[in-house]
Amino acid sequence: MPSARDLLDRVERHSRAEQTAKRLREVVLADLRAAVSFDGHVFMLTDPATRVGTSPLADLLGLPWARLPELIRLRYLTEFTRWSDLLDRSTAATSLRTATGGDPARSRVWREVLRDLGVFDTATVVFGDRYGCWGFLELLRKTPRAFDPSQLTTLAALAAPITRGLRAALGRTFVAEAGGLVPAEPAAVALGPDLRMRGQTPAAAAALLRLNPPQEAMPPIPNAVYNAGAALLAAEHGTPVGPSRSRVHLGGARWLTVRADRLGAEDITVSMAPSTPAERLDLFGRAHALTPRENEVLALLATDRESPRPASVSGLPEHAINDHVKAILAKCGVHTRQGLLSRALGIS
Repeated sequence: MPSARDLLDRVERHSRAEQTAKRLREVVLADLRAAVSFDGHVFMLTDPATRVGTSPLADLLGLPWARLPELIRLRYLTEFTRWSDLLDRSTAATSLRTATGGDPARSRVWREVLRDLGVFDTATVVFGDRYGCWGFLELLRKTPRAFDPSQLTTLAALAAPITRGLRAALGRTFVAEAGGLVPAEPAAVALGPDLRMRGQTPAAAAALLRLNPPQEAMPPIPNAVYNAGAALLAAEHGTPVGPSRSRVHLGGARWLTVRADRLGAEDITVSMAPSTPAERLDLFGRAHALTPRENEVLALLATDRESPRPASVSGLPEHAINDHVKAILAKCGVHTRQGLLSRALGIS
């Protein structure tokens, strides 16, 4: 079994490697399994601004697909070990038994779903920094043995390097690409109060297929749609995670915004549409650790990209704007303003 120091060193190396978020999560899980025993896991990416889940890597101990909406809904409604609450409390890691004072039945998600799966304890780590919330990891343990304080300390120490790795991986998804974003027209599905699908627009089938590739063994409605709906329900129950929307990477330069809204007294409508330039710029700025002023300059460049000389920013002289542009180019690893905007906006 590797020591906590060895594990941290390995995770640090993984976080610096130029790999996808999926690959980073896979190698981290492999190293963790040798150091902290667990039987199942949920390693979720989140929208950094809204904290709503987007893309899971999960082993849910044989949970029937029909119960997945229920699990997601209850995960948003249960505050004991919820990732957003850990972030708000500046707590990197905790366990279910610790958070509930040794009585997991106080947790609704354990009482109604996890107990049926034979889960004895869970450990949750949140990955957040000043630029947003990038994801969380929940480890599930079936054996009658709780996660001990030393294991939680080890998990907490991994939060910072994994956060950096996830943020950097998201930054690498911004590439220039010819062609438009998909789907070409807005799409929507209707969910009931239990998050089960009740209907969809004609364009929704294609949109859901892109969110949920056929090679993935997932249910018809992708996780991002369930999570947006669950975030809306949590807000309505007075336990908000964040705004009920998220931005999901579809591959290449493509980003899709998933947004849940109330449709009448019972149904929830979840819309899917290409992310707007403003939504992309926000993600791009967060992923590359831009300052507020640098984000302002980047937005200006995007607005005036056809002009050889951009307008002023809050009264800044042109030489100051140029200094900010140089800093942005250095952070983003590009050499020209056109290259910067091609990546940020996904245009060739």
